[in-house]
Amino acid sequence: MPAEVKSEIKPSEEEKERKGPKGRPIITSERCKGCGFCVEFCPSNVLRMSQSFNSKGYHHPEIADAEACTGCDLCGLYCPDFAIYGIRRGRRMKDEN
Repeated sequence: MPAEVKSEIKPSEEEKERKGPKGRPIITSERCKGCGFCVEFCPSNVLRMSQSFNSKGYHHPEIADAEACTGCDLCGLYCPDFAIYGIRRGRRMKDEN
């Protein structure tokens, strides 16, 4: 029998920086017609429908859990009105809130 090999994998500096939100949804509420596709298809449950209305009288999405966003942009892919999209956080956005 081969001897057991124990190895400790240490996270790299880049992996340490990735903790926290990995992305962010950008919402243009005035374009929204309240279909809810972005909320329904978000795999991380980042979004929910707002109780407030936009100027057209539609409920628009709002961020429910910003820390869970991966920046996958499924919200933007399903939005028929181009009212939302997701962006991935990278080194260039590190200082951005």
